[in-house]
Amino acid sequence: MIKKRELAQNKKAYIRDGRAPIPVNETVSRVMSSNKNKDTEPELILRNFLWHHGLKGYRLNYKNAPGSPDICFPGKKVAIFVHGCFWHRCPFCAFHLPKTHTDFWRSKFIKNIERDTRKIEDLEKIGWRVVVIWECKIKKDLNGCFQTIKELVQD
Repeated sequence: MIKKRELAQNKKAYIRDGRAPIPVNETVSRVMSSNKNKDTEPELILRNFLWHHGLKGYRLNYKNAPGSPDICFPGKKVAIFVHGCFWHRCPFCAFHLPKTHTDFWRSKFIKNIERDTRKIEDLEKIGWRVVVIWECKIKKDLNGCFQTIKELVQD
């Protein structure tokens, strides 16, 4: 009986590292904890499309390029960032700030945008061509995303 109680207590215990406010409920915490920073669904869709349409030879999260682009072609100096619309504040989608912890989220999103801008500028300073592919564009026009990347790589 003690083990069941301990398991139930441990199941609800979350390790907090101080980077984010405490969620208002367990579901929010579970959803936020499951977010990944690489191999996201939009990245996998785009990579699969590139591969099946003959654009091979790319590297993932390439550490030798500033900002570790999600996908890059080092020989062609082409870097691709696949941005999730919510986290990177897509200019095409009108996402509102979360209703709780608004100040935290506003600050977080501003820092994300500043970091994204800095990564792109750092790459461009050393001669890389950079393209940002938005999650919504992958969903709406995957072929168009592919054509944009293909043109850069084949230049």
